[in-house]
Amino acid sequence: MNRERRKQLVSDYRERKVARGIFAVRCHASGEVWLGIGRSLDNMQNGIWFTLRLGTHPARTLQAAWNTHGEENFVYEVVEEVDAKDMTPYMLQSVLKERLQHWQAAWGAEAIRT
Repeated sequence: MNRERRKQLVSDYRERKVARGIFAVRCHASGEVWLGIGRSLDNMQNGIWFTLRLGTHPARTLQAAWNTHGEENFVYEVVEEVDAKDMTPYMLQSVLKERLQHWQAAWGAEAIRT
């Protein structure tokens, strides 16, 4: 790969839009829902599924449901994207926390840390 092409790829990577917001993990078998804040919604499922497969996810209720019902009964979905444009990191974190609380109350879901 030539040097100019590499520079362009690095530049494109740095300038990409990262989707931030609220995600849900649903268990179809039990009807349970877990919500979380995603700083990169496109990559969240991989990390969550990885820890669940290892049996090391910090949300005990989610891990227990996964162990009981199996991976085939779980889905990952984006609930809401937050436009972080023109927000400071503090503002973004505040908005994400507020939106998580909103969805928790609306769905009666448990919040998880990622």
